[in-house]
Amino acid sequence: MKRIVQVFASLTAVLWSATSLAIAEPAKGGVIDVATIGEPPTLDPMASTADLVGIITQHMFETLYTFDAKWGVTPLLAADMPQISADGLTYTIPLRAGVKFHDGNPMTSADVVASLQRWMKIATRGKQAAETITGIEAVDDSAVKITLSKPFAPLLALLSLNNAAAIIVPAANAAEEPLATFVGTGPYMLKERKPDQFIQLVRFDGYVSRDGEPDGYGGARKQYLDEIRFVPVPDPNTRVEGAVAGQFAYVDQLPVESFERVSGGKTEAILLKPFGWPVFVMNTKEGLNSDIRVRKAIQAALAPEDMLLAAFGSTDFFSVDGAMYPESYAWHTEAGTEPYKPAGDTEVAAALLKEAGYDGSKPLRILTSRQYEFHYKMAQVAQAYLEQAGFKVQLDVVEWATLTKNRADPALWDIYITHSPFLPEPSLNGFMSDTTPGWWATDAKHKAVEAFNNESDQAKRAKLYEDVQKVIYDEAPIYKVGNFNALAAQSPDLEGVPPAPWPYFWNAYFEKK
Repeated sequence: MKRIVQVFASLTAVLWSATSLAIAEPAKGGVIDVATIGEPPTLDPMASTADLVGIITQHMFETLYTFDAKWGVTPLLAADMPQISADGLTYTIPLRAGVKFHDGNPMTSADVVASLQRWMKIATRGKQAAETITGIEAVDDSAVKITLSKPFAPLLALLSLNNAAAIIVPAANAAEEPLATFVGTGPYMLKERKPDQFIQLVRFDGYVSRDGEPDGYGGARKQYLDEIRFVPVPDPNTRVEGAVAGQFAYVDQLPVESFERVSGGKTEAILLKPFGWPVFVMNTKEGLNSDIRVRKAIQAALAPEDMLLAAFGSTDFFSVDGAMYPESYAWHTEAGTEPYKPAGDTEVAAALLKEAGYDGSKPLRILTSRQYEFHYKMAQVAQAYLEQAGFKVQLDVVEWATLTKNRADPALWDIYITHSPFLPEPSLNGFMSDTTPGWWATDAKHKAVEAFNNESDQAKRAKLYEDVQKVIYDEAPIYKVGNFNALAAQSPDLEGVPPAPWPYFWNAYFEKK
């Protein structure tokens, strides 16, 4: 059995296919094993932008807002959308009553204030927001107020995302750095973690769900399952065989070339199309890539068509596209994409290297992992083209958890390879922040991004995004390889799990036979 989920990619189009619960309330019970790409580097979602961290911890911790099925911001721990002052500088956020933490204590405005202050201090997205936030205070026990120095359109989206996330924790725990007490408000709570074996979450019986129907990551969150176990399976072939054998209820991030094999097995193959984009992040802070001429040489040398073909095998699973967002997105523009050449241009790259005075004595270090096998395959092709242009290339292949740790140290790498779903707000992309690994911070960037972030009108923002994309190509802090589809597998008996970039299992249940 196989299911292809076409992801329509405008901000107003449905991302998730409709998944309705049975008319009769599903019975509670059951345990699921979810195979993930590896061991998460942390269970503190403020401290990491890794999708793996967000996938797991979104069941334990919650944010004030989240995204609905059309990628709109919707309340989660907030009682409603904020009251925004006429000048766009004050957001007053009402809080839901009766919300409890896993320790049984009620959530208060003091917890929210302490949590958001922690977020601004340690989370890359929080630091990004902190550049415009001048104050966070409790209005009373049931509301908080955020004051800005200037209008900042991405604020609610930043408060909604599940990685580098603005989670709400008890005020006493907000002082922990790193977080050591994993107490949230989510529908499931941590029972046990055995590194490299499993992370066991169990139902939180004190959970207070929103009313209404499920709506993407928003709406009602029902707790039908007794237990969710996230099992690290770093080897992609082992994940494939586990999916074929029906060993897991859900298997994340399968190599797309295994689509037909998985389709013939005991689980249902799910293809999300399009899913996102692979990206090479440049270390602009120090080392070889602190020189823009070297970054431009890399930009010229890489051949995205060959990289994508090696990574995904068939155009059924990728498209060669230099625009940061595909055509069906509101943010799509071709502005500035002229340097994106499907076949690359090693002669131009060699000339840029000569201009930069690069003599090949220092290797270009590419940090990657085989847990996402397509990352590694792209790295191999990139190495060949970069060497042809005159680079000496060193591939540093590590576990994903090690990569997310090492990328925080600018002395350890020149490029690291990652990927992302197409995010509903461009400023959610990590490189839009000056403090995320890569550390891209220039006057041209600040001018384009500030104009984009200060504008609240959606049509005007889309036009201003052209300037953002132009400066990305002009300064080459990243290299977008193209668009790709993602493959997962799910037990045919498991219901209530809409295909999503960060799969979630509240509302999941086993179908009665």
